[in-house]
Amino acid sequence: MTGSRPRVPDAGVIPAAHLSPAEFVENGRAVLDWLARYWSHIEDYPVLSGVRPGEIRARLPAAAPETGESFDEVMRDLDRIVVPGLTHWQSPNFFAFFPSNSSGPSVLGELLAAGLGVQGMLWATSPACTELETHVLDWLVDLMGLPADFRSDGPGGGVIQDTASSATLTALLAARERATGFESNRVGVRAPLVAYGSEESHSSLLKAVRIAGLGGDNLRSIPADPVTRAARPEAFAALVREDLAAGRIPCFAAVTLGTTSTGAFDPLEEMGGIARQHGVWVHVDAAMSGTAFLCPEFRHLQAGLEFADSYCFNPHKWMFTNFDCDAFWVRDRRALIETLSVTPEYLRNRASEAGEVLDYRDWHIPLGRRFRALKLWLVLRHYGAAGLRDLIREHVALGQEFREWVEAADDFEVLTPAPLNHVTFRYRRPGAAPDDLNRRLLDALNESGRLYLTHTRVPAGVALRMVVAQTHTTRVHVRQAWDLIARTARGLS
Repeated sequence: MTGSRPRVPDAGVIPAAHLSPAEFVENGRAVLDWLARYWSHIEDYPVLSGVRPGEIRARLPAAAPETGESFDEVMRDLDRIVVPGLTHWQSPNFFAFFPSNSSGPSVLGELLAAGLGVQGMLWATSPACTELETHVLDWLVDLMGLPADFRSDGPGGGVIQDTASSATLTALLAARERATGFESNRVGVRAPLVAYGSEESHSSLLKAVRIAGLGGDNLRSIPADPVTRAARPEAFAALVREDLAAGRIPCFAAVTLGTTSTGAFDPLEEMGGIARQHGVWVHVDAAMSGTAFLCPEFRHLQAGLEFADSYCFNPHKWMFTNFDCDAFWVRDRRALIETLSVTPEYLRNRASEAGEVLDYRDWHIPLGRRFRALKLWLVLRHYGAAGLRDLIREHVALGQEFREWVEAADDFEVLTPAPLNHVTFRYRRPGAAPDDLNRRLLDALNESGRLYLTHTRVPAGVALRMVVAQTHTTRVHVRQAWDLIARTARGLS
């Protein structure tokens, strides 16, 4: 075989294609300056992007560049092509879905993690990546009033997942194996296993049941209370009895503290007691509202944690830590590790074999993992526990004030309880179909570009959702939003 050998660059010489240290600093400053300007002027943009499908791709060249382009060109195209296609989740007028908050300390932590480029699959591949994560999650156990068993110095421990969806799947897999004596991992799912969740549970629960091999038909939907929208414990108990009588094996129950649809809180204490009687794994999904439990006065909403086998919440929603970052704990880490551990020869090392360390590759689905703990660590150190509590209390107070404005208006109504910062409401007008009226109101508000709301459906019909949790939202923004909502509603033809 003929041909010349590729040229190897001289030792110590950075190939021209790479940024030099000086160029990296210059371009990095340009990015930070751009972000600072973006945050300063974010209210100048329509919150919801108004581009048509395919419009962004039409502005991009058909083929990738053959030769490298200048960073100035890239930044110009960021403004010209990308920004018009953004929905501005960091806008203080973003009240839709759930927050996906960022903050200065979090972005800097993400930058550090990207620059370090750590692959933290094992303790040995970067000890600081593992030990910082373990320690920060132990901090959060104490800060949130979680059971001591969730700490790493007890039988359990915490790990950072990407999302609550992954946390639910991971917990379900451990529950599946515990219920089958760890046989399903070896021979597949043969036992008729059953999982439970409220009709208000997040859609990720159904996806997890499918991925875990239980089958969607084996997810039991617990009817919710028509007013509170919380799962009814007596209905849960009846479903368990029915499955046991039919020879099925109840193995997993998801209890949601702050549902996406209405912000409902399932009765953990009652449901946990029922689950404990039958050996059912209890997983608590507090994706957004878990942040509130940094404040002791809100912890009554998570009463019953002694029954929880696992628990998760998303700092990337309301704790000013950018996506992705889900904090997940288990009461007994042995069940999780035995479920997920696979050890090929090339991952074996002295520290792991001696059992002296935690290897987080055994705590979730992927092998590889980023250094997510850095941004969480920076957020906790920048704000401090007291600073975080102040911000959370302000958001809850603003949510409650918004609820009071809605309740005081004769032509609006609050449709479900609003114990924190999530208000579900609708406009009403004599003689008008409420669903059509509120759909038109939602469209008009979002098309205005001045705020972004989303909707849900409750027994009364279509409802609008107001979630006050964006990092920089103040009373001014919430008051402006209410004035716009009321004025737009009353101006509908």
